[in-house]
Amino acid sequence: MDKETFWILLGLTGQSFFTLRFLVQWIQSERAKRSVVPTAFWYLSLMGNAALLFYAVHRLDPVFIIGQSFGSIVYLRNIHYIRQSKRELAGGKR
Repeated sequence: MDKETFWILLGLTGQSFFTLRFLVQWIQSERAKRSVVPTAFWYLSLMGNAALLFYAVHRLDPVFIIGQSFGSIVYLRNIHYIRQSKRELAGGKR
């Protein structure tokens, strides 16, 4: 596999994670009959974000780099809150 093919596959993989997160969220909401944002949504967001950020850096696209950099902060913070909440529910407050 040549380098350009690798980078295109990485970009497509990142975009696939973003697509999957919406499918996961939609399925969970349909099952619950209310809007639900499952934990997997945030992990898929972070994985898609990381792949697309690497792709954007490779392409030297400053607009794409800035956009993806901000998203990672939001995704990491939500994952932090989820983990913190689970610890508190398990009785291991910090």
